[in-house]
Amino acid sequence: MAENRNDKDQENAHVSPANNLSAGVDLDKRNFLIASSAVGALGCAAVAVPFVKSMTPSERAKAAGAPVEVDISKIAPGTMMTVEWRGKPVWIINRTPEMIAELAQHDDKLTDAKGDVTSQQPSYCKNADRSIKPGLAVIVGICTHLGCSPTAKMQPKGDMGDTWSGGFFCPCHGSKFDLAGRVFKGSPAPINLVVPPHKYLTENTLLIGVDTEEGA
Repeated sequence: MAENRNDKDQENAHVSPANNLSAGVDLDKRNFLIASSAVGALGCAAVAVPFVKSMTPSERAKAAGAPVEVDISKIAPGTMMTVEWRGKPVWIINRTPEMIAELAQHDDKLTDAKGDVTSQQPSYCKNADRSIKPGLAVIVGICTHLGCSPTAKMQPKGDMGDTWSGGFFCPCHGSKFDLAGRVFKGSPAPINLVVPPHKYLTENTLLIGVDTEEGA
């Protein structure tokens, strides 16, 4: 009986160090996992900072709503240029005297010849040519039907037919606009193209995005 007890004590004495070693390994492993988790959390935090920064508005995004200054000195008569304002195309059209004269010849074919829908142009552009200066039109080039961008068809007739006197055609659904951005009757577009707020800083410098009470 005593012999059996001694054998058991010897067995326990033999197993106990292994258990202690196992416990030590488990403790080390636990400490390692805790440390790894802490490092991982710090790593996630470090990654999160630039990610959050990437979600803040960029300088370009901030500038998207800012006024746009344009040199209009090089727009030849009868031609146009396109600039971007608030992510939208804005047409600046240098209308010839013939183009200006034609604007008064087709009021009966237009949906809103007098600009009665006041939301479509500033008060200082509520006139026959929808502009501050008759020779220069400033128009947002987005169709008022479904937001497509019309194509310039500035020359009379051509593929637009014998009655066409120049303007813009939206190929998406067939809306037609004259050289003042006024919509022709029968077009899917319900209202005229938008004239954005603008003013002239000098004879050849246009500022889009800022209203002027004087219209000059």
